[in-house]
Amino acid sequence: MPIPQPNLYPPFNIVRLSHVEFVATDLAASRAFYVDTLGLQVTDEDSGTIYLRGLEERGHHCVILKKGPAAAVNALSLKVYSEEDLDKAAVWFETRGNPVEWVDRPYQGRTLRVHDNFGTPLEFYFRMDRLPPIHQQYKLYHGVKPLRIDHFNCFTPDVDASVAFYNSIGFRVTEYTEDDESKKLWAAWLHRKGGVHDIAFTNGVGPRLHHTAFWVPTPLNIIDLLDLMSTTGYLKNIERGPGRHGISNAFFLYVLDPDGHRIEIYCSDYQTVDPDLEPIKWDLKDPQRQTLWGAPAPRSWFEHGSVFAGTKTDEPLLKAQPIIAP
Repeated sequence: MPIPQPNLYPPFNIVRLSHVEFVATDLAASRAFYVDTLGLQVTDEDSGTIYLRGLEERGHHCVILKKGPAAAVNALSLKVYSEEDLDKAAVWFETRGNPVEWVDRPYQGRTLRVHDNFGTPLEFYFRMDRLPPIHQQYKLYHGVKPLRIDHFNCFTPDVDASVAFYNSIGFRVTEYTEDDESKKLWAAWLHRKGGVHDIAFTNGVGPRLHHTAFWVPTPLNIIDLLDLMSTTGYLKNIERGPGRHGISNAFFLYVLDPDGHRIEIYCSDYQTVDPDLEPIKWDLKDPQRQTLWGAPAPRSWFEHGSVFAGTKTDEPLLKAQPIIAP
């Protein structure tokens, strides 16, 4: 199906993705992974919750770890431009028949909770507590030196439908993979903040979260993380990479946290600020779309994902197969 034209005047304005809330079955194990190994900074914690931020981030958190009985994702959160945009978003979702809920979230102002067209839980806010800058406190830099959260990637049963929904609220497509036979989308990358993507969609059982990505300074930081993980008990948590994507041109590594939530460590993609930038099309059978160089993705990369709490999943409409490592 044709990629929709950019919606430059959406019903409300989203700045960027903001944060994710993971349910962690063992909070101490998750803390050791995200703080001691990856290097995210703790901004607050108690016996049931840990708040984390990257080294360049001024907002209070980009990750929330919430203790719970089963691994899941409670919400994907996005920041809007103003308080007025929150009200506009509530009206827009209500008009579509989508239930809206105003929820209280620590360290945030008013927060709107809704679901997308496939049931993915989304939360929108405008105000979050600001913290002093720490990006020049180099004594804090350790692990992979994560600077900021970069994007989400989600499995969806219908990439075309997901792209249409997010296009309607102002996300713009930068790159996409099309199945040559059916002319349906296999995957698509969409942004708000001027990078390659704030959110991407991959064909598969969904909705589920495929991965959350963090931006790091250089590819060498990724190599350092591999050395660290391989000698501190996390060797089996390394799933894919390092390598360079054709799509996005980014240097990447995929690892799994103690609950199986997939994390991408990511750097070196490109800007997409111009509103009239044409999307780049890739064929599903082109091996360099997923891996410009490096080993092909393993089967787990196409099948394993994190469930959204309380959300049912559906089988994908598109049955075409990508290139999978033997």
